Amino acid sequence: MALFNVRVYGLLIDQYNRLLVTDEFIRGSYITKLPGGGLEIGEGTRDCLKREFQEETGLDVTVGAHFYTTDFFQISAFNHRDQIISIYYYVHAANTAQIVTTDIPFNFRPEQIADPQGESEVFRWIPLEDLTPASVTLPIDKVVIQLLKDNA
Repeated sequence: MALFNVRVYGLLIDQYNRLLVTDEFIRGSYITKLPGGGLEIGEGTRDCLKREFQEETGLDVTVGAHFYTTDFFQISAFNHRDQIISIYYYVHAANTAQIVTTDIPFNFRPEQIADPQGESEVFRWIPLEDLTPASVTLPIDKVVIQLLKDNA
């Protein structure tokens, strides 16, 4: 039975006009996406985003203005029966320096990708001037990046 899969993502832009992205290894695939994740039953979208940022980055974020909600049909990249609905917000953090980041895409240690069925992530800042839809992997993220660029 097909389901709706609701995802919530954050646009965290630091004081140097860089956007935080996450490079992920998921079941043998390499993807670059925006930080965030799946909405859980009984959870609001803003609470979901705060939880996801805390789990992924260790940051306590303030969820700001709504930026975009998927307005087209998108099948899940990981479960080809589910329809994805993604909601994006601006997020703010007091101290982004505490996030461990790299300047190299997919800069995993060998043990992070040793299990082809495993999952791992590393964070990276992309300057807004260098950001393009090609900077990210997922189709909805590409739309969001183009909207971000158009509204800059």
